[in-house]
This record gives sequence, structure tokens and C-alpha cells, in this order.
Amino acid sequence: MDTLIDDIGSFPLPPTVDRETFNKAYALARDAIIAGRDVRQNEFLLKNFWKVTLDSFKTKVRSGLDVVNYPQQYDGMKQVSDVIHMAMNKGSFLVEEKNAVLPEVHVISEEAKNLSEEFDKKILLRVSLFGPMEQYLKEVGTVPYSDVLDNFAETIRRFAKNSVLNTKHVKTEVVSIDEPSFGFMGIGTSNDVLCRVLEKSFDFQGAVRQIHLHSAARLPDLLCVKNIDVLSFEYAASPKNIEAISKKMLDDADKQIRVGVARTDIDNILAELNDADVAKPSIEQLVESEAVIRKRYLTAKEKYGDRMTFTGPDCGLGSWPSQEAAQLLLKRTVDAVKSV
Repeated sequence: MDTLIDDIGSFPLPPTVDRETFNKAYALARDAIIAGRDVRQNEFLLKNFWKVTLDSFKTKVRSGLDVVNYPQQYDGMKQVSDVIHMAMNKGSFLVEEKNAVLPEVHVISEEAKNLSEEFDKKILLRVSLFGPMEQYLKEVGTVPYSDVLDNFAETIRRFAKNSVLNTKHVKTEVVSIDEPSFGFMGIGTSNDVLCRVLEKSFDFQGAVRQIHLHSAARLPDLLCVKNIDVLSFEYAASPKNIEAISKKMLDDADKQIRVGVARTDIDNILAELNDADVAKPSIEQLVESEAVIRKRYLTAKEKYGDRMTFTGPDCGLGSWPSQEAAQLLLKRTVDAVKSV
């Protein structure tokens, strides 16, 4: 099968809204959605959340991605932890099913028909959310409490399950659970327990189930999780990651791989340009050339062959200076891969 091009998710805000205003609108919109109210009936929420999310998503679609992650413009951890805190105020770590909603997915679901008609195709959506281990490390720490871990896993499963759309206009192609700390730091428990927790988190149907890591150091430890379809890691900014797992390991476990082939580590990119006496780079200078991205993609594809079913940029683009720069990176990645 062809290698599909997707993205990890985070995206800059447009200049029309500041961070504080968007965050306020996001939280109020989430409350309204949970309560069953139409966000569009509130002018503040329509302008500062709904339209921002919708227009940003369209910008990403125009880049040519095969599978488009909703624009993650609110703090990725707080998307879930805010709702966990609501549950904790009632004495539980388990989020009620009706509250396990991602507002951006709601917007895309409501606008699906208009989006499909505007772009003359069925929209393939990628949904990302931070996973149970990442949330546990933030809320509890490294000391393992089995019942709390299980509640975090079930909470993530509910968010994932509620994000699976399948209509004539939009389909959730991928749900990705992100565990960026895995491989750097972890909860003090056995790998069997962590596999059980992830198994529970990924216990849903209707979409490709992907896990995204920043480090590939413990990637082989996740081959035991039956519910994971695709393992994802960053390669462009961390070339040694590709040494952690072989095609044979994927074959033996019947897993697929997603490899990041375009750099998104904007702080390092800016530092390197500054060292080269480029103090105020253009967006063209911020983004790697198609040739560089293509070469990296070919190296990964040669190693993994048909096991490499997804590719795209490394991590998200939320820290990039503008939507124009972020869109150019997405477009160059698409053009580089499709040119092969």
C-alpha cells in the first residue's frame, strides 16, 4: 500500500486571536459542547474558537496531507487534564463518557459536509491526544498505583472512542496516543503493567491505532501491545532513533511504522540559522528543502518497506512563527514524498 502522509497535530494560532483569548474561548466552548449547546450561537466562541479551529484546519487540508490532524492549538496536556480535574473534584480519576470530548473533533464533525464539498473529497482525519502514562506522570508522578493507572487508561480510551467519526463526509482514519516522555522517564512499574495500561487505552475500533514517541529507545517494549497498529517516532531531528527497531521486529509483531522525515524543532533550526549569520530568516529558509526531506524519506522507506504505512513531519508545529511557515513545511513534506 502507499505510504500515507499525516501530521502530528499542533499548529500556530492565526494573528487574529491572542493566546489568552483563545484559551478562554476553548474552555467555554468545551463546557458548552458537553452541555449540548450550539457553540455557534455565542458570538465570542464563534469568533475566537470555532472559526479559528475551522480556518486553521482548512489551511492544513490545503497543504495536501492525506490524513489531517485537527489543529491542536490548546495545550495538549490540558485538553485531557482539565477534564480529569473535573472528575477529581468529584472524587474520581475516571472521566465520565459524556465529558470525554475533544472540541476540535466536534467542530470538524459539525462542519464535515461543508468541508467535504469545499475540498471535493472525503476528509480523512487524524486525532491525537496525550496518553495515560503522560497524564499520570503529570498528575500523580512516578510511583505506580494500579487502580489510578487503570482509570487514566479508561479515560483515554473514552476520549479516543468518542473521536472516531465515520460518515460520508469525514472519517477518523487515525487515532494517535502520544507518550513523549516514554523512553526518557517513566512510571516505576513493570513493562507488563505498562503494556496492560496501553492495551486498555487502545481498546476501541474504527480507526488505525497509532502511538507516537519522541524517543525510540523503548519502542521494542511496545511490540507486546496487541491493540497498537502503528508505532511512530521522530527521525528527522533524531536520526539515531531509526536504529532502535528493525523491519524484522515489525514483521514478527505484525506492526506498522510511522517515521517523521521533516524537522520541526524550530528552536534548533533558528539557532543554526543564526550561527550561519541569518538573524531574520524567511519562511523559505526555515523549512528544509524537498531534496533533504525526500532523501530522508527514501532512507526510511528502504529500511521498512511496506511496513512504513505513514510518514510526515516530526512533532507538531505549535511553536512555529506563523501558519504560513507551518503550512509550507507540510506542503514541502507532501511534495517531497509524493515525488518519489
